[in-house]
Amino acid sequence: MLSEDGKHLHVSYEEYHALIEKLAVQIHQSGWEFDTILCLARGGMRPGDLLSRIFDKPLAIMSTSSYRAAAGTQQGVLDIARYITTPRGEIAGRVLLVDDLADTGHTLKSVIQQLRSNYAPVTELRSAVLWTKGASDFTADYSAEFLPTNPWIHQPFEEYDSMRPADLVAKWSR
Repeated sequence: MLSEDGKHLHVSYEEYHALIEKLAVQIHQSGWEFDTILCLARGGMRPGDLLSRIFDKPLAIMSTSSYRAAAGTQQGVLDIARYITTPRGEIAGRVLLVDDLADTGHTLKSVIQQLRSNYAPVTELRSAVLWTKGASDFTADYSAEFLPTNPWIHQPFEEYDSMRPADLVAKWSR
């Protein structure tokens, strides 16, 4: 649900999964066939996992990180892993790159540049995100929702960002 000021978008698990399904329909209806899904960890892991199941395609993972400061609310220096984890040797062929959102577009553009420079076996690359913000200078091939007001997205699992094992012990020992 978008706040009245348009600055915050609170997403339930039901809404989150509906966006992944909407994205899957978009990809399917495009007619594009791909060999592997490459998700960007952490944000793209949940959508990547579900799309991998829906399309029955292998899931590869590349770790990236830039939102570490201020409990994950401030973008910092982008770190991109050197290696991709994939169940089938090396990543190759037609690849669907999946992340949760195109915020500024910096992460997706950098990853695509790295893939094109360092992964010659990738013959075709397309991108898919749940959300594209108006401020993004990157346009994904597939996007479930466009957010022109650039709200901060509160995803349903973010409660775990500040939860620690001791908090769970306290919760479950009541």
